Formats: sequence, C-alpha cells, structure tokens
Amino acid sequence: MQAVLDAVAEPRRREILRLVRETEMPAGAIAARFTDVSRPTVSQHLRVLRDAGLVVERRDGTRRLYRARPEGFRDLRAFLEEFWDGRLEALKDAAEREQRRRDDDRRH
Repeated sequence: MQAVLDAVAEPRRREILRLVRETEMPAGAIAARFTDVSRPTVSQHLRVLRDAGLVVERRDGTRRLYRARPEGFRDLRAFLEEFWDGRLEALKDAAEREQRRRDDDRRH
C-alpha cells in the first residue's frame, strides 16, 4: 500500500492515471501532454506507477502502451473504506432519525 500512496502523491502521476483510466495510451502521447517536463521524466513517472501496480504496460512493436489497473488500488481502498463506511453508517442513522422525527411531527 505504501508504494500506491507514494505513487499517487505526485500530481503528474495522478494526471497520468486520469489519462489512461479509460483508454490505453502510448508513452509518447502521454509525454506529449506534459510540455513542462522531459520525456525521460514522464517515463520515470510511468515506471513508478507500473511498479506500484497502478498501470500495466503492453508492448506493441517498439511502442509501449499504458492503461490504468483499478485493482491496484484495492488495498488502499479497503483501508480508506474502514473509515468511510463508519461515517456513512452514522450519516444514514442520523438521516433516519431525522426522518422519523419529521414523520412524528406531521402525525401530531
């Protein structure tokens, strides 16, 4: 999980993940989106994402194609849901209490 956290901590890596979330893209097309950094820098970002299990790399001739691996977030998601699920349950309980109160007020 630490590798995933480290990978997504960098804003450019999060943007790369957004780019390849829905479609596979060649490394060159990904790098072209980042005019403020060199291609080797983008390649390093892709390597970090790949090593963290967040993207998969596929070779097509001389091209390297990348796409997101949502399952790479599984452990992080499970960890965050430990906090989120409890909050959602508390919100649900509060909303149901409020609805019962309103229903009682209407009856009287």
